[in-house]
Amino acid sequence: MGAFAVTVLVDGLDAVALAAHVGAPRMVVHHTVGSTMDEAHRLAQSGPESGTVVVAEHQFAGRGRFGRRWISDPGRGLWATSIHRGIDTNALDVLSIRIGLCLATALDRFAEGRVTLKWPNDLFSQGRKLGGVLVEARWREAKLEWVAVGVGINLVPPADQPRGIGLRAGVLRSELLRAVVGPVAEACASVGELTDEELRLYAVRDMLRDARLTEPAVGVARGITANGALVVETASGRELFRRGSIVLAPEGA
Repeated sequence: MGAFAVTVLVDGLDAVALAAHVGAPRMVVHHTVGSTMDEAHRLAQSGPESGTVVVAEHQFAGRGRFGRRWISDPGRGLWATSIHRGIDTNALDVLSIRIGLCLATALDRFAEGRVTLKWPNDLFSQGRKLGGVLVEARWREAKLEWVAVGVGINLVPPADQPRGIGLRAGVLRSELLRAVVGPVAEACASVGELTDEELRLYAVRDMLRDARLTEPAVGVARGITANGALVVETASGRELFRRGSIVLAPEGA
C-alpha cells in the first residue's frame, strides 16, 4: 500500500481553518516532530510567508536555551514556532524579552495568576515555570534571512516537573494560539531597543527584581537595560550581563 498523508486537527480545525482562526498566513500542523523549531527552519528555506506557524501535538526533541531539553508531551501544552522575515537587526538582542512581555500580557486571562517574566526568556505564574521563548536567527553572510520564534506553554504541569505550572483548566490550544500569534508578530515588527514604556511594563512583571543571585554573579538583580542586559548589583558595583543562567541564592543567604 502507498503512503498517505494524515490530516492532523487542532480542536477539530485543520491547518487551513486554524490559520484563519488565529490570523496566521499559513499553519503547518504535525502530530509528532523532533522540534517545531527545526521544522520551521527547514520550511523557511523554501520561502514561506512571514508569520507562518508550525505547531505540533508532541515534540520528542524540543529544546530551550543552550540546547536544554524542553518536555513537550502530547496534549500537555502548546508547542509552536513561527517564521518571521524583515526583522530589524537592532532589535534582535531584545526580541526574546519583547516577545515574553507581549505573551505575558496575552496569557494573563488564561493563567491562574498574573504572568511574570524571568530574564531572559521564561514565563512564570505563581512562582512556577509556565513557558518559555526561544529565538533563533539564520543569516546568509551579513544578511538576516529569517528568525524562528519558538514558544512553549504548558496547558497542564509537566508530569515530571514539580516546579512547573499550567493554565486554567479547559483552555484550548486553538484559543491559546489565537491569543499568542498576534502578539508574537507584533513584537517581531518592533524596531530598536526596548522603549521606556516597555521597560516600565517589564519592571511590573519582573520576578527577579531585588532577588539575590549567585549566578550570573553574586549580588542583587536590579532590572534590565534598554538593550536587554540584566543589571546585577554586586559588591564591586553594578554589572551588566547579556547572557547566562540565573541561579537564585538560597533563602536566608
